Amino acid sequence: MQEKYSFPKIESKWQKEWLDNKAYKTEENSSKPKYYALAMFPYPSGDLHMGHVRNYSIADVIARYKRMTGHNVLHPIGWDSFGLPAENAAIKHQTPPADWTWKNIANMRRQLQEMGISYDWDREVATCHPSYYKWTQWLFLEFYKHGLVYKKKAAVNWCPSCATVLANEQVVDGGCERCDTLVTKKSLEQWFFRITDYADVLLEDLDKLPGWPEKVKTMQRNWIGRSEGVEVNFALEERPEKILVYTTRIDTVFGVSYVVLAPEHPLVLKLVKGTGYEADVLAFIEKMNGLNEIARTSTDAEKEGMFIGAYCLNPLSGKEVPIWIANYVLLEYGTGAVMGVPAHDERDFEFAAKYGLEIKTVILPEGSSPEEKELPLKAAYTEEGFMVNSGAFDGLSSQEALERMADEAERMGMGQRKVNFRLRDWLISRQRYWGAPIPMVYCDSCGTVPVPEEQLPVLLPPDVVFKSGENPLATSSSFIETTCPKCGGAARRETDTMDTFACSSWYFLRYTDPQNTQEAFSKENVNYWMNVDQYVGGVEHAILHLLYARFFTKALKDFGYLDAEEPFQNLLTQGMVCMNGSKMSKSKGNVVSPGAIIGKYGADTARLFILFAAPPERDLEWSDQGVEGCYRFLNRVWRLVAQFEPLLKADPSSSKASSDRWVKLDAEGKEMRRHTHSAIQKVTIDIGKRYNFNTAISTIMEWVNALYLYKERPNADPEVGREALEGILTLLAPIAPHITEELWRELGHTDSIHLQPWPSVDEAALVQDEVTIILQVNGKVRDRIQAAADISADELEKLALAQPKVEEFTQGKTVVKVITVPGKLVNIVVK
Repeated sequence: MQEKYSFPKIESKWQKEWLDNKAYKTEENSSKPKYYALAMFPYPSGDLHMGHVRNYSIADVIARYKRMTGHNVLHPIGWDSFGLPAENAAIKHQTPPADWTWKNIANMRRQLQEMGISYDWDREVATCHPSYYKWTQWLFLEFYKHGLVYKKKAAVNWCPSCATVLANEQVVDGGCERCDTLVTKKSLEQWFFRITDYADVLLEDLDKLPGWPEKVKTMQRNWIGRSEGVEVNFALEERPEKILVYTTRIDTVFGVSYVVLAPEHPLVLKLVKGTGYEADVLAFIEKMNGLNEIARTSTDAEKEGMFIGAYCLNPLSGKEVPIWIANYVLLEYGTGAVMGVPAHDERDFEFAAKYGLEIKTVILPEGSSPEEKELPLKAAYTEEGFMVNSGAFDGLSSQEALERMADEAERMGMGQRKVNFRLRDWLISRQRYWGAPIPMVYCDSCGTVPVPEEQLPVLLPPDVVFKSGENPLATSSSFIETTCPKCGGAARRETDTMDTFACSSWYFLRYTDPQNTQEAFSKENVNYWMNVDQYVGGVEHAILHLLYARFFTKALKDFGYLDAEEPFQNLLTQGMVCMNGSKMSKSKGNVVSPGAIIGKYGADTARLFILFAAPPERDLEWSDQGVEGCYRFLNRVWRLVAQFEPLLKADPSSSKASSDRWVKLDAEGKEMRRHTHSAIQKVTIDIGKRYNFNTAISTIMEWVNALYLYKERPNADPEVGREALEGILTLLAPIAPHITEELWRELGHTDSIHLQPWPSVDEAALVQDEVTIILQVNGKVRDRIQAAADISADELEKLALAQPKVEEFTQGKTVVKVITVPGKLVNIVVK
């Protein structure tokens, strides 16, 4: 074999071999247990970054390991290829979005193949291909048919630069997540998915996901935001309408000193008429219209409001309460009205202090004297206690008052118990071109009509004009003008496209049957593969993609298309790749190109480093020295095989040595075998159960060092060496697939190392005849000796006391005590 490790030649050779022979093609019909390993598919931006390398290397190690442990593995890849960047590139470079996207896909596909990822490329999908988005449109129609789609006019987050609607989750610190432009509010007719119908089950079933990180489940729980409370009616003076307020703390209702309406609340303009406050209120409303809800409700935002000149009545006390409007109350959340209880809510306390509103204590901590109810508060008291200033409820615990006040409100017809959710329906309309067209048409005679399934896909037209601030689909008459599927008359197509998250909420289902032209996926295939056994991706998708994918899966189960209740059984959220403590990004100028690293050191080195530098769930700090160290290690493995070849050829006996041969080994041979099987045991646990790839690699490195020492022994047994060497290569194969494939063939094997069974542990080899015993005198190490592993405590004590170095430190002194830990140490305490 060649003395030098030539990675360019080796890696290109095996990549071609694997691709040409479809080495990782998935079999549908197999007697093996199935395993679905999946990493979140990438957006084709042009080039892979180090985050991609980490994500896909982690998933690939899992997939390769599972193949070697006897599983039928599905490990697919595709492209989340709709979205604004392609459209922005079209505007900037006058390039059709499709051309830009497919060029990027070709480049990134090549880069993934250069990484040696074991994908079944026959299952590749792209969300922008008509064969895919046809079924995204079909899913929209299924949701529509089952009452989970509707259209309504709504105030939405609007990015003036991207000229499109943004979901709340796509607004970061008041700006567009794509371009950082300040997001404003705009009222538009929009399509929604009724995800709130699934709020309860999405929340409850999080408990069925023990394989998910707790932090992700907590983020989803908080986003869904279930609360139990009471809807109470605050009557208006001399008006039939009532202000409906939802509260989880009806026990504080006697402490209400004001009620706040959202500036957009329909009652505001009615109530302010003739009060003298109308001009100021209209100006305030106009100001709020220019702000998005993230900016208005941020904990850092200053609370602003104003009195509108009207009053309502407290439902339990009957007291007159002033009505205000404020920036922190939103029409879309709850009822668009909140009751202000400054004494027992931090936000209300801050607001009341700013505007000089009454702060009335109605709950005191246990142990307080009732007289304290009249003392001014320095801060809001938000804990439980006993009731004061609350009429007939005085003296009750706040928990008991909570129930009794709710009962009273219901008895009086002033309120009712209700469960509320923070979660809002999913707004999917986007006024952009590069997305799946919404398959609906508008007919003057028939109204809104869904496109029949046989007419799908509704294709994106090529004759559009890209201008900043305009919906490109609205410029295509060939697209807009159509016929009504019901009456055959003239009709207009919907020009909105779907949020790209609609495309990524079901791609894992399409992978189970990607060539199917008759349906999105067959029930047989999807039920065989689902759910995904291991999903790998960033924690930043916790309340977007991961929640939406769960919604889609549950809805499709209810429709009868699959049996899985959850899409992803286990979830691994990998950390970021950082440099100098910051996430790698072009804007910070701290990006390392995967292509450059692969070109200089090879894909196996890149994979090895990215897996060795940190546990997968933690952030990884980039280190050029670390990369070089991993490259040197692979060279050591190469040289080890090169140096072992003559020894193996000198003893061409069967590589399957008999147990008799192992029994006759000398102590050094037995110790090498113990090291081998101890390493197999540790690596199997680290890769197969814990995903601690970094410690697995460390164990393999120590194993290589031990084998280097063993081969220098005069009586080194070739079969002990072969067992260790083949074990090293087999366990390293999922991590560094190219070099291990090459060296496996150099050892005389004709089949792929990636088809080998995962090595099993020989328990007999782990049994030690002798162990190293540490000898201490007064707690200080004075010597080390070899002793029989089964030596008794008494015999070990006598052996220790007889050692010359021990005698040197005990001579002339009294032995007070001897502490013996069999198999480990002896500590002799002397005076």
